[in-house]
Amino acid sequence: MSDNTNRNSTDVAETDGGVKTETYLDKEINIFKPATPFMRDHLRVIWISFAAWAIVVFGPTTAILFAPELMTGTTVLGGFPLHFFITAIVTPLGALLLSVVYAMQRDRLDTKYGISHEDEEDAEPGAVAADGGEQ
Repeated sequence: MSDNTNRNSTDVAETDGGVKTETYLDKEINIFKPATPFMRDHLRVIWISFAAWAIVVFGPTTAILFAPELMTGTTVLGGFPLHFFITAIVTPLGALLLSVVYAMQRDRLDTKYGISHEDEEDAEPGAVAADGGEQ
């Protein structure tokens, strides 16, 4: 493997919207001020997913605080209280759905910015990896 300091600019792979990899890796990571377009888009997906997760996970508990009669007095599927049904069935399914949506959004971003996740043995010999190293 060659040293990154000895590499000329044509040997460095371009990724993340044309930002040179070495420049990209030198950027400080700050979740409130992303350094690159990929980071900005990825953090947007993460923050939206986090907000949706908080609603899915803490929503039923919060609903019991604000509407206890509705949540405990309503029955579904043959006698289960609504709060039990939502907590036991809807919340885990919501978390699973959020995982699928996150994976799809991340794949969309990878395609948009030309990020490949192929195995090392599938890559061409001597090719430059997305992080600037050799594969």
